[in-house]
Amino acid sequence: MANDAFGIALILWLAAAVAALLRITPLARATLGFGAVAGLVGAVMALPNGSPVVILPLGIAASHWGFAITPTAAWLMLLGLIPAALAGWLASPTRAGKAGWCFGAAASLIGALGVFGLQDAVGFLVAWELMSLGGAVMILGERLVGDAGRPSLFMLALLEVGSVALMVAMLLLATGTHGLSFAGFAARAPLMSPGMQVWIGLLLLIGFGAKLGLLPFYEWFPNAYGSASGATGALMSGVVLNAAFFGLARGLADWLAPTDGTALTLFHGIVVAVGVVSAILTVLYAFQQDDWRRLLSFSSAENASLAVVLLGASLMFGRDGLRDLAGLAWIAALLHLGGHALAKGALFLAADGVFDATGSYELRQQGLLRRAAWPLGLGALLAAGSLAAMPPQVGFVSEWYLFQTVFQGFHLTGLGDRLLLAAAGAGLALIAAIALATFVKLLGIGLLGIAPERQRIGLPYALAVGALGLAVTALAVGMPGWLAALAEAAPPYADQVAGRMREGWLLVPLTSKFAFISPSKLVIAMPLLALLPILFLLLSHTTRVRRAPVWYGGKRQDPVESATTALSFSQALREFYSFVYRPQRRTQRELAEGSYGQRYFIHRLVFTHDVAPVFGPLLFLPAKRLAIAIAQRLRRLQSGHLNAYLAFIAVLLVLILIVPLLLR
Repeated sequence: MANDAFGIALILWLAAAVAALLRITPLARATLGFGAVAGLVGAVMALPNGSPVVILPLGIAASHWGFAITPTAAWLMLLGLIPAALAGWLASPTRAGKAGWCFGAAASLIGALGVFGLQDAVGFLVAWELMSLGGAVMILGERLVGDAGRPSLFMLALLEVGSVALMVAMLLLATGTHGLSFAGFAARAPLMSPGMQVWIGLLLLIGFGAKLGLLPFYEWFPNAYGSASGATGALMSGVVLNAAFFGLARGLADWLAPTDGTALTLFHGIVVAVGVVSAILTVLYAFQQDDWRRLLSFSSAENASLAVVLLGASLMFGRDGLRDLAGLAWIAALLHLGGHALAKGALFLAADGVFDATGSYELRQQGLLRRAAWPLGLGALLAAGSLAAMPPQVGFVSEWYLFQTVFQGFHLTGLGDRLLLAAAGAGLALIAAIALATFVKLLGIGLLGIAPERQRIGLPYALAVGALGLAVTALAVGMPGWLAALAEAAPPYADQVAGRMREGWLLVPLTSKFAFISPSKLVIAMPLLALLPILFLLLSHTTRVRRAPVWYGGKRQDPVESATTALSFSQALREFYSFVYRPQRRTQRELAEGSYGQRYFIHRLVFTHDVAPVFGPLLFLPAKRLAIAIAQRLRRLQSGHLNAYLAFIAVLLVLILIVPLLLR
């Protein structure tokens, strides 16, 4: 039954693509949304046991592709498709770009479905490429900015590096298996040397990390997301990001199940270290952004990196035989990405509401919240609270589990592993603090303030944001019940521990003797705590309150011009971490024209500021120059002789025949 629902979703998304090509935009939007609903139904039916394997009438040569949804895939798909359904119905806020956006969204969703379910390397790579191309089509189809092609090309270039890494890793795993099925990969990997397993693991980390936003690949996020709408961001930070993490988790947990060995110990440490450093860098850059989409894109890479930290910790525990702790880390990663998809979808759609009202995604105080329907403010507050790990939201629950998992590192046998998880805990504390400041900035500057304009965010956006915000809270409050859906979600090296992560209405890290929380009770207790400010307000009437005018630093009193900006809010941290940011400031002065004396008076002053990327000048710019130099030399091949071309083909054919023999 679950597979039937997924089949209906596939048909509806194909219909959406056709309708988009025919420029029937209302039909394309409707079929996109209802296709996501069908996928939701299939994911619910697949939990907690997964769906059976179905052999598809597709494949290469005599082999056919299998399709099955595991409990892990069903959970990630379920919570990723909820914002995708709302984004599909709302579509891009640009009138001219809705049709192109719908086609790209349909392609991305079809690709994500294949990544979640296909059990063959060839089919998986086809779905992976389709998911990537769909994202580029969404960005280019919207035509929000005039030069969307450059960030899209940069995104595709880095994703193609990842695709090549995945292809090489899968070819190495397929050596000696006489097939390209994932079941053969899992059987083949234990027969390989630890060194070869590490190389394959690094290739998988590069391949999937390119889409997850691990360093150095996160640098395509701000420009690509910043050229697209919030609806695109809701899809790419939800179901697409979840699909990429599922691919990495399946590769490292199923194909390369952890075993004893110094080389694998080093690799698992690399996974944790890459996740922590990526999260620190991305949250630092998120805090400095002055655009809704760019800030949220960096935040998406940060949350994906935190999930990778949990994946690495799970591998460490599994290698040492701590099956229960390995399962705890695995479930925590799923909870984290599920809650992130809902919260990030809400804020991306709120960004579209801001654009619809003001024509800009810029973060500035415009007083939009006071003129919007109340669900928008409620939903944005709940979603931002979750991403800032504020109780009782699901982000608080998942990050609490993250810290509890890291604190269990003293159970590991290796001193290096214990020290690494201890250092990771310190890094995670820094990340949590900056994330809180980031979302205070987003809400305070993006939605509050005083402005003379009378823009109003549309009701459809307010309702969508409110619904997703309430879903975030419902997921947290009902977590003791929702954990039952993950009862069968565990990698081969871990125990199924979802039932041991709760005791009644308490959430516990396998035992209540270590620590516990209860979002279900917090949601009752916290409104009661709100009575304290009311009590203080009543008591304040018994004393005289002294009122004084606001000091404007000697300038004229203008609340709009004196409002806190995105730059002033984050300037202190920019200076403190200047060794990371390397801030850039440019001032252009235009002098008054006229007589000799007037040219000493400034007519116009333009101040621009930015932060420098870490890897762009060091890695991507030299790679770009090298590619251009090679391309210029290869242009000579366009005017060569036919005999030379035939010789090239012959050499390539010989290599294709010899290389597999050498790898046996």
